[in-house]
Amino acid sequence: MSFSIVVDHVSFAWPDGTTVLDGLDAAFPAGRTGLIGVNGSGKSTLLKIIARELAPRSGSVSVSGEVGYLPQNVPLAAARTVSDLLEISGKRAALHAIESGDVAEEHFASIGDDWDVEERARAELDRLGLAHIGLDRTVGTLSGGETIMVALAAQLLKRPDVLLLDEPTNNLDLDARERLYAAVSAWQGVLVVVSHDRMLLELVDQVAELREGVVRMYGGNLSAFEEQVAAEQEAAHRMIRTAEGEVRRQQRELIEARIRIDRNIRAGKKAAANNKAPKIVANGLKRKAQVTAGKQRALHQEKLEEARERLTEAEQAVRDDAEIRIELPGTEVPAGRTVLTLPLDPPCTPWDADAEDEAPRAKPLETLVVRGPERIALTGPNGSGKTTLLKRIVEHGAHVPVRYLPQRLDLLDDALSVADNVRAVAPSASVNDVRARLARFLFRGERVNQTVGTLSGGERFRATLAALLSAEPPPQLLLLDEPTNNLDMPSVRQLAQALSAYRGALIVASHDLPFLEMIGITRRLRQDREEGLTES
Repeated sequence: MSFSIVVDHVSFAWPDGTTVLDGLDAAFPAGRTGLIGVNGSGKSTLLKIIARELAPRSGSVSVSGEVGYLPQNVPLAAARTVSDLLEISGKRAALHAIESGDVAEEHFASIGDDWDVEERARAELDRLGLAHIGLDRTVGTLSGGETIMVALAAQLLKRPDVLLLDEPTNNLDLDARERLYAAVSAWQGVLVVVSHDRMLLELVDQVAELREGVVRMYGGNLSAFEEQVAAEQEAAHRMIRTAEGEVRRQQRELIEARIRIDRNIRAGKKAAANNKAPKIVANGLKRKAQVTAGKQRALHQEKLEEARERLTEAEQAVRDDAEIRIELPGTEVPAGRTVLTLPLDPPCTPWDADAEDEAPRAKPLETLVVRGPERIALTGPNGSGKTTLLKRIVEHGAHVPVRYLPQRLDLLDDALSVADNVRAVAPSASVNDVRARLARFLFRGERVNQTVGTLSGGERFRATLAALLSAEPPPQLLLLDEPTNNLDMPSVRQLAQALSAYRGALIVASHDLPFLEMIGITRRLRQDREEGLTES
């Protein structure tokens, strides 16, 4: 098999000495590959190295052809335009200059053969559901999902041989996700995508799992991968049961051998005492018996150690992925208590999402009122204002302590350690308390002293959530903006379990329908560009 990407003994560490990859070998074939692994395993770092965004400490990477790369966090500059993000501003300026009569040679050199660049750009935006976005619109006016789709359009415009996507469905609404799935399905080149999106991973040709510093390839999509892993785990558990039985058998045989040897030695001593053989002969027989006994003990001990080694190998084959253990503050809100009253301007008309004609069924919603431990899902297309609404709630204030987890995870100070960030919001917590809280989020030992700026997307989420839930006073109203972004699948399940036990009020902006079902949503609000906030 020929490989389009070859990673040869690559090692990488952050400036603070934190090792991410150590002698990694990997090879990615043609087609679509889903790169998966638990948070912090090095997936994003590996993509950055392949894309030449980071240089490895040692080792090398070879890639067949031009590389396109969509990072997990698209660099944002509010003043940049969509045209800048598409990387066509120079060619557009040259085109417009020529159209205005300026025939300078540098304009033709800038354009090359790309005379239809504007048409192709608009066609790509339209294909991705962004026809409403003009090329001169500033990036600061785009939603997170719109920014990602524009950045994807930029990569598709380049037509690279190899396309690298890092968590591309983060922040995307359902319609945008469907368009991205279609783009991935139609991709004819080499594609490596890091994702926890099950629907996206069902579209790949093979799955590469980065686990404990090793990449292992599995043929087929995510479902095929899970079937193979399940079969491997069943075999591993059988091996453990067999190895445990062998250890017990060898332990019994060792005990029985020792009893038998001791019995023989005692019998030999008794016979020697009753035998009138010369002393030199008796001592020789005694030494021979002791040597034989020692050899038998050593043989049985060796067999027992071998059985224990086989048991250890079998246990190592069993997956035991660490998951975050979230303990939310015990802040119960009575069912009748009003926790939020937010005037809406202009007022909006709620509608029944299940009705075929979506006809209004109530008076205009002039005020958003949240009572008791309601669990509200805030949905709607990208750019409709969900994040803006959550920020309005924070600015307006609530009747109870409120905490907000932003989509961009920009609450933390990148220059400070994880522990120092938590201490900043929980000044009364002792050092041991901070360490205990962070341990539940998988930051243990020296990991608590790692600077936030060096964390992966999933690690940053865990650190931000740890700070959010450790804040003083603890929140009775939680506002979460796309909380499952960057989380691996075990962590999503763990977060859902924790939020299911939360006794305060909860407003979650999310496009992750399975997650919303898991946390027991009791009320749904939909934000639209035209209708505003409506209720179903």
